[in-house]
Amino acid sequence: MRWCWSPAMAWPQMNVDLDRFGQSYQDALQSYLRDLGEEHLHRAYEMGRDALVGGLGILEVAASHDLAVRRVLAIEEGTDRGRAFEAAARFLAECLSPFEMSHRGTREAALALQRLNETLENEAKRIGQALHNEAGQLLASVHIALADLGPTLPPAAREQIGEIVQLLKSSEDSLRDLSHELRPMVLENLGLLPALRSLSEKLARRNKLAISVSGNNHVRMPASIESAVYRATQEALNNVVKHARARSVRIRLRCGSRWVSCIVQDDGVGMSKPLRREDNTGLGLIGIRERLGALGGSFRVVSRPHRGTTLLLVVPVGT
Repeated sequence: MRWCWSPAMAWPQMNVDLDRFGQSYQDALQSYLRDLGEEHLHRAYEMGRDALVGGLGILEVAASHDLAVRRVLAIEEGTDRGRAFEAAARFLAECLSPFEMSHRGTREAALALQRLNETLENEAKRIGQALHNEAGQLLASVHIALADLGPTLPPAAREQIGEIVQLLKSSEDSLRDLSHELRPMVLENLGLLPALRSLSEKLARRNKLAISVSGNNHVRMPASIESAVYRATQEALNNVVKHARARSVRIRLRCGSRWVSCIVQDDGVGMSKPLRREDNTGLGLIGIRERLGALGGSFRVVSRPHRGTTLLLVVPVGT
């Protein structure tokens, strides 16, 4: 079973007959070249909007335009070709304007989502720091109080105090791990690959998993990219722990001049039924989708029953 998501999936897709569009485009262009009426430019805009919603791409519209121009000029003999080409260019620009507005809107939405993710990341770091400082101080105070109380109690009660102290230490360890996951200082200080190794070591220790991490990340990348890949990998590992019943996990990080990719592969039970696009709100995939989509990235899930699950994510660098 394979399922993938990319930012292009955000647009609803409909079936459009390319031949019918091409004929309609030719008729509208021919009418415009005859009288240069503004109503024909409005028609060009409507055709572009319908093509965009219907799933046609800019290259398909451009190809239809090229074919229409050649056919119209062949039909309209004696036409001033210079003026015709200028008018046809205006017609095409009007037809493509919905695509330009869509691109601008998508870019603005991605920037807004990226700013939101950065705000959430900063808030998570603040909460992690508060857990480390305030909760840590509170637990330390409880330790001191129990240490003062212990000698005044009979032996049986002192044994119970010892059990409580062990529970407090376990709570301290869990809070420490949680605060580090909320604010991964290794990511801030050392970079993505060391941070993934640190995360994997903690998860492996807590859940008795064998997790291996490999990669070629030798230089720092923009903080937004490192954070997105780290959080997406963290969510993928959480899915493994919760659902996969796996014994081992492999993480492979590859960083190039144009792309960074990360593969999380487990040997768990896999998925018993295909994952559909409308199911992407589950398994933490919506968070992965939003983080990667804000940076122009995409991901793919490959899974088979009893043969494990693989998540591949890709993010462009320098865009």
